[in-house]
This record gives sequence, structure tokens and C-alpha cells, in this order.
Amino acid sequence: MLRIVILSAFLLSCNPKAQDSSKTDDLKVEFSLPKKLKEVSGIAMSKDKKTIWAIEDQGNKNVVYGLDLQGKQIADILVDNAENSDWEDITADSQGNIYIGDFGNNDNNRQNLSILKLDLKDASQKTTKAIQTTKFHYEGQTEFPPKKSNWLYDCEAFVEFDGNFYLFTKNRSKGFDGTFLVFQVPNKEGDFEAKLIGKLKLSGGYSDAAITSATINSTKDKIILLNHKNIQILTGFAANDFSKTKIQKIPLNHNSQKEAIVFVDDKTLLIADEKDGKNGGNVYKFSF
Repeated sequence: MLRIVILSAFLLSCNPKAQDSSKTDDLKVEFSLPKKLKEVSGIAMSKDKKTIWAIEDQGNKNVVYGLDLQGKQIADILVDNAENSDWEDITADSQGNIYIGDFGNNDNNRQNLSILKLDLKDASQKTTKAIQTTKFHYEGQTEFPPKKSNWLYDCEAFVEFDGNFYLFTKNRSKGFDGTFLVFQVPNKEGDFEAKLIGKLKLSGGYSDAAITSATINSTKDKIILLNHKNIQILTGFAANDFSKTKIQKIPLNHNSQKEAIVFVDDKTLLIADEKDGKNGGNVYKFSF
């Protein structure tokens, strides 16, 4: 059984309230990913919970892959009006609409960040289109790139609720200290300034605290952030204010390049990692 430790977080305007967690089951391999999916960067569930949608990041095709619940590839859907500049996460809203975050920004110098809404109905499709493009830039970023001590504008994690996207940035700063930013962007067609609504801090080194994916539960009161070694459970946030957020850290007792996470139901997560030689390339089940 895993043992949970309390994580301290530091917010914009006040100290957060730490919260204890209950024990969980160990991380278990559910299935291995198809060999062609070596660099999965995000996974999402279809509304009927029968299909796992998966994407890969920069350097890969502008394709959404569909897997059944046993890991068999059942779809290979080309997004024919969009490029994969750096697709880093995929999420769904409460109506089952699917969104891709094209916001990977390793060097903190991109000025063409966007979120794509797809016309994605089922796994029988051969092609699809982006039917909404939400372009954005970050509040507070004035240099492209900023000084390396302030490389806080990469992103690999987002969720959607109540008509907004919430982005959780990945710290690539020199002198990594676990700090990350929370931004809000409206779920609309257009070009927006992403509003800064939180500044938090996770403990540990890069593998413990760099954020690689996010997912939200059905009641929209719990967000899970993924690291290579841990998950972080966020509660107590409000739609426009993360200043009262509580954070729980749950060690997975397993270190790999974990890049994707999604709720299957409110007590079960699926987590995917990249293939690295003989290691990784799996989807794991994690139950609370």
C-alpha cells in the first residue's frame, strides 16, 4: 500500500491548507500501448467510456488514436486542418467534446499557442477537423523567451469546466523549485489573454514536481495533476480563484516518463507513460 505525505503549496495571496489523504492501491499495468504509440502525451475518455483517445507530441503526426479498453487500436483519425506543433494534452468537457492542447513550449518562446476543439464523434471516423480554435497568450509574459530563471510558460496539462480551460504550467526554470502557474482561458473561438489565477509550488525535484498532464472528476471538485513519480490532488479551488486550493501528494512508487492521465470514474484513473527502451509504453490503472 502507498503511504501518503502532505505536500506544501505556495499560492499568490495566501498559504494553502494541507490536507491528509487515504491509502490507495498500488499502480497496476492495465495494458501495453500499441508499438506505434511511443510518445503518448495525453489521453481522454469518450463520453460513452468505450474509447480512449490518445495523442502524441511534437515531431509526430496530427492524428488522434482510438483505443478500446483492452488497449487495442481501433481508430487512426487525421486532423486534416491542423498541425501538430506540440500537442501536449487532450481533454473532454461534460458534453463529451474533445479538445487538444497545442501549447507545448519547451523553450518558452512560442507565440502561437492554441487549444483545438475537434469534430470527433466516434471511432469509425477516418478524418476530423478542428471546429474551434482558441488562441491565447499568457498574462505576465513579456519576453519570448524570458530569463531562464523564469521559464514558467511551458504547458502539458489542462482541464475544462464551466466554460473555461484551466492550464497548469510546467516549470523549466534554471534552479527548478516546483513552482507552477494556473491560467484560465475561455472556451471560445478567438484570441485571448490567459488570466493568471494561481501560483503554486510542489515539493521535490523535477520528477516529483514537474507537471505532465491533468484530469478532472465528474463533479468538478477534484483535479489530478501528474508527475513522473507522483500524482497531486487539488481540491478547494473556485472557478476564478485557486488561492484556497488544497493539495495532496500521492507517491506512485514508480518512476517513468508518465505523460497522460484521465479519470475513468471518480475512483479510478488511467495513467500512460512513454516508451523508453524496454521500459514504459504502458497504461496503468490507479484506484483510490
